[in-house]
Order: sequence, then structure tokens, then C-alpha cells
Amino acid sequence: MDKESLKIGFIGVGFMGYGMALNLINKNFDLTIVAHKKRENIDKLIKKGAKETDSIIKLAKKCNIVILCVTNTPIVKEIIHKITPHLQKKSTIIDITTHQSFATKTIYNKLKEYEINYAEAPVMGGPVQAEEGILGAIVGCDKKNFSIVKDILLNFCKDVFYFGSVGMGAKAKLVSNFLSLGTTTFVIESFKVAEKFGIDIQKFCDVAKLGSGNSGALNRIADKAINNDYKGYIFTVNNTFKDLTYIHEMVKDIPNAEKLSSLTKSFYEEAKNNGYGDLFISELIKK
Repeated sequence: MDKESLKIGFIGVGFMGYGMALNLINKNFDLTIVAHKKRENIDKLIKKGAKETDSIIKLAKKCNIVILCVTNTPIVKEIIHKITPHLQKKSTIIDITTHQSFATKTIYNKLKEYEINYAEAPVMGGPVQAEEGILGAIVGCDKKNFSIVKDILLNFCKDVFYFGSVGMGAKAKLVSNFLSLGTTTFVIESFKVAEKFGIDIQKFCDVAKLGSGNSGALNRIADKAINNDYKGYIFTVNNTFKDLTYIHEMVKDIPNAEKLSSLTKSFYEEAKNNGYGDLFISELIKK
């Protein structure tokens, strides 16, 4: 499919979606986004060349590629339910959302009845990486559809990895998040412990970076935290709790993994219950 024939619709231009959409505009794709109450990202993208529509149904009718970058499985299912009857046959949905391990197969089967292609493509990286176009995509889809999906994703991803059929991408993403969010939780708690015992944070980070304690999570948080900026890890408590709930559900039959995911999830459940759900998780260092 040549670039000129592609009409891309993007649903969900929040923290992550904005950078992805911006890269598509900068690569001169025909891009339509959906209006919503939070106008800041919408207005910036329109100034850059995006088109705006006031409903996901109108978007579905005019676009042959639809990218979803929303919060969770229930929201995706609601969107799919609304737009499926209005999508063109042979159109493609690329779903960036992090899902429950079993959910994407259900979505795939529903869309297949309408002859609509579906690819799960959750990404690794944050808003900065999205805007810089250096995310990593974890793809599960029919092999015959991978080429077009990859071509789209490479406009905002540095690497695109094919993990197999639909379902495998969701599972691989959750395992990856098990590692990344688990590591991040240890970084956050280590900062709290260091502060409790009066350990110099600058020196602590310098030492940690020389050994096995070094990590992407530490680097995202450390340099800003040293300067009393605790917004280095741009991922909310609510989203972290959601992902860890999905992870815990997936690993329930693996004893040690179940215990670790349950414990890690409990940190963010407590933070959410204390009213910190909208904070970035690195801000919990001071809570």
C-alpha cells in the first residue's frame, strides 16, 4: 500500500500518543485525530497539519488505518464495538494499548468477522522517546499483515519486533513491564531508603550507575531527582496499577512471579487509595 493511499486515524493523543501522531504528521501522512476536552495536544497537532473530527465513527468511515493508544482493555473494547460496523473492509487497526493477556485475541476474532485486520503493537519507551521517534514496538499479528504494520510503526519507532500471532505481543509486553516496573519500584524505594538514612543522593546514584544497580529506570529518575524534580518517570500510578493487575492475572500460576507481582501491585494500590493515582510514579519518592 503506497503512502498516498493511506489515511490514518489516531485515537488517543495523550502523553504517549501525541509524539507518535506528531511523527506521522512530520512524515507527511494524512492524519485525522478525534476532538476531546483536553485541547492542548489536539490544537498543537492541528497547527502541525492534522485534521480533526468530532467522532470516532466519522474517523472510522474515512480512514483505512486506525491507531489506538488508549488507557486499557475496556476502553479499547468500547471503541471497537462502536467503530467496527463503519470501518472499510481490509482496513487495519494498530493497537498500541497495553492489554490483558487474553483480550487481544477476542478483539482480533471480532474484527476478523468484518474482514478487518488487527495488530497489537504495544511500545516500550515514554513520551520523550515517542516524540523523538525511538520507541520499540512489540507486535502480534497475522504474518501477512506485518509488513504494512511495521512500515507505519517505523515512523515513530526505532525498532519493531514481531513476536508471532495476536496474543503473543500482549503477553510479551506484560512480561517486559513486569521487569521494567519491578525495577522502577526498587529504584523508587531505594531513593526513599537512602533519604531515610541521610545518604547523599548524588553519590548514591553515582555508585549505583557503576554496578548492577544501573538501569534505564534509574537513569530516567536519578538526574532529575538529584535536582528535586521527581517527574522523571512519566507514567502514572493509575496506569502502573492497571498494568500490574494485568501482569498478576497473567502469572497467577507461576508461584514466585505471582508473589512478586502481588507485592509490587500492592505498592501502587496503596498509593492510588491514598489519592495519588494521577501522580507520576517517580513522584512517590516524596510520598
